[in-house]
Amino acid sequence: MSRPQIAVPLGLLGFFLYIVAVMNLADLLVDLHLVLQLAFFLVAGTIWAWPAHKLILWAGHKSR
Repeated sequence: MSRPQIAVPLGLLGFFLYIVAVMNLADLLVDLHLVLQLAFFLVAGTIWAWPAHKLILWAGHKSR
């Protein structure tokens, strides 16, 4: 099995689980101040890119 064949389902599963976790955590933050909610969503909306970037680099790397 090639790296892209592993990375695609792994990335989709990871992203789905991340979305579920962020949505559940966001439900707990509904009563907080708007600025705190904004900070949470800014961080949660961008932090997924780091592991996705690492997975893409791993998938694109040629194995020997």
